[in-house]
Amino acid sequence: MGYEVRALRDRVSRVLGVERSRACVLVGMGNLGSALADYAGFGSRGFEFVGLFDAAPARIGQSIGGHTVRAMDELEEVVAATQASIGVITTPAEVAQSVCDRLATAGVRSILNFAPVTLAAPSGVDVRKVDLSVELQVLAFLGQQRMVPETAVEEPA
Repeated sequence: MGYEVRALRDRVSRVLGVERSRACVLVGMGNLGSALADYAGFGSRGFEFVGLFDAAPARIGQSIGGHTVRAMDELEEVVAATQASIGVITTPAEVAQSVCDRLATAGVRSILNFAPVTLAAPSGVDVRKVDLSVELQVLAFLGQQRMVPETAVEEPA
């Protein structure tokens, strides 16, 4: 009560930075990368994949989520042309750092890392690591805690 809903929603969107679309690139078009590229929920939250990339010749040219997978040698050109500010890495661990380095050099300032390795990024580049096995461990722990009977606390006599 007392707030104009539309104005409040617009203000919150501006503060959170979701009032405009954010250009993202995704590197690594295996199973996880393909699933992320095909997920429609990103668009409704203001994130748009402007480039999908892979090193495997068999994947280049495939259409995923309405986008064509490109060769890695096009990465820097696409980042510059689209002003992509967010990169998503779903590559094997052994190439993730080199991909991170290329994204940072090209101008990407935020990286979401699904690769099973910790990345070192230069100052001014934020990296968030997503480790699905850790998330499953957290859920397993919470489930286990629900199964442990409450221990009665005895009060001193």
